[in-house]
Amino acid sequence: MASHRRRNHYYNRFRSVLPLISAVSGVLLILFGLLSFLAPTPIDTNNPHHKTMLDTTNDVVEDTIGKPGEPVIHIPKKGRKARDVWSSRNSKYFYGCSNASNKFPNADAITHPNRYLLIATSGGLNQQRTGITDAVVAARILNATLVVPKLDQKSFWKDSSDFSEIFDVDWYISSLGNDVKIIKSLPRRRGKTWIPRNMRVPRKCSERCYQNRVLPVLLKRHAIQLTKFDYRLANKLDTQLQKLRCRVNYHALKFTDPILRMGEKLVHRMRMKSKNFIALHLRFEPDMLAFSGCYYGGGDKERKELGAIRKRWKTLHASNPDKERRHGKCPLTPKEVGLMLRALGYGSDVHIYVASGEVYGGEETLAPLKALFPNFYTKETLSSKEELEPFSSFSSRMAALDFIVCDESDVFVTNNNGNMAKILAGRRRYFGHKPTIRPNAKKLYRLFLNQTTMSWEAFASKMHTFQRGFMGEPKEVRPGRGEFHENPHTCICEDSEAKARKNSGPRKYGKGYDALEDDIPSDYQNVDDEPELPDPDDDGDQDGPQETGMDYDELTNEEPELEEILSD
Repeated sequence: MASHRRRNHYYNRFRSVLPLISAVSGVLLILFGLLSFLAPTPIDTNNPHHKTMLDTTNDVVEDTIGKPGEPVIHIPKKGRKARDVWSSRNSKYFYGCSNASNKFPNADAITHPNRYLLIATSGGLNQQRTGITDAVVAARILNATLVVPKLDQKSFWKDSSDFSEIFDVDWYISSLGNDVKIIKSLPRRRGKTWIPRNMRVPRKCSERCYQNRVLPVLLKRHAIQLTKFDYRLANKLDTQLQKLRCRVNYHALKFTDPILRMGEKLVHRMRMKSKNFIALHLRFEPDMLAFSGCYYGGGDKERKELGAIRKRWKTLHASNPDKERRHGKCPLTPKEVGLMLRALGYGSDVHIYVASGEVYGGEETLAPLKALFPNFYTKETLSSKEELEPFSSFSSRMAALDFIVCDESDVFVTNNNGNMAKILAGRRRYFGHKPTIRPNAKKLYRLFLNQTTMSWEAFASKMHTFQRGFMGEPKEVRPGRGEFHENPHTCICEDSEAKARKNSGPRKYGKGYDALEDDIPSDYQNVDDEPELPDPDDDGDQDGPQETGMDYDELTNEEPELEEILSD
């Protein structure tokens, strides 16, 4: 009887706590369901679509980027330490050399009286810089007195600045005094203003071309003005003329003091923020994108907007975006530039200065780059409106400020192959081969296309492989390839004794050795640039390069604004 009462007692107690047990179990089930819903999907390492996750065995903190609906990319915050990303190990064995030889006659000995050459440049600041440089060489070929070049004030850029408002004209004249006689203005003739004869020379006109086509007119008229003077001189010239080109471009062309002082302020402010910094020349303006014929993922809105701009140039053929990208004709997007730099070893703590015009898509387009490099600066963010006021109404003066910062940066990067990219690439080679990163767009096209199907380590490894020959290292571009302004090979000498001492020492390549730091093998030389157009041969009657098909130069001759918009 007693045992029966105890069973009833326990049974009644159990019934009283049963609702409590049920409630607790229900809460636990709900919590488990929420956790299951919120937890990330387990990663199948054998599935290539899940390999965007970085191997974090080294406890590396990650950045993640990606728009809603896009695969998320996980990137280590810190860059690779296997090599020094801020310098070239071999640069100390090369130096700029542009002094004239003893056999190069003084200007006084070869300049003929009553021969005056005037130049009207074309395009933006850097396109005009090529004309200013080549004008000195043209005057030397013609044994003529050069009148200070006239800058383009009427084209797309609409900058009213004259030569002396951008460059130190007195230094330009005096520093070249032994090479060419230069005067500030054409003298009066019989008390009247002298009107020179206008003419245009073919693209890439050789020394013989100038002697056969221009000199006869100069002898008859005594004063001629060569119009739209950009890329009107051959790439291949006598060694002493090439060295003269370098003396002009790298020594005689100096910005005015106000521009230099403001440019130096910007550089100083970047240095105050970080010991090293990257400068990026970002060309992503609507006009440039429209001309490229490329597609950047903006859907029908982008196609409609850029298509409307493209119709301005009636001679352009219908675009094939996939073909243009496969051939490396499309400038990298800001996001692609950021991914390239991070893959090359530059961490998220790196400071970056961006020189750009109007970016298509504005802040939305720049957002991935800023996420990858939060320390993001421009001349506008580094300066007050009052400081920039003397320059802000003049596109060439603003471009000059960007030029100075890009030139002084530890690493210069570009997403395009315009004139500023070319000139700075050549200048940085001449002054010590400072790292200059230019995308190998043909190879990177497929890498970016497949970036979500590989691990970050695989992506970075391929990036290093594809960028060999595009990092600003000595000898990575074959002599004579590309424009002389971007590859001034004649003006770069090698310290053979120092190189011999280096090669005679032990060669120990440890675990951290990176091939980007050593000599560039011939197989990896930069050969992905556009094929070099042939220079005019020695026949003075030749009208210009014998090119097949409609090319960029032919288009710009018909419609001058094309190259002005796209090249600087």
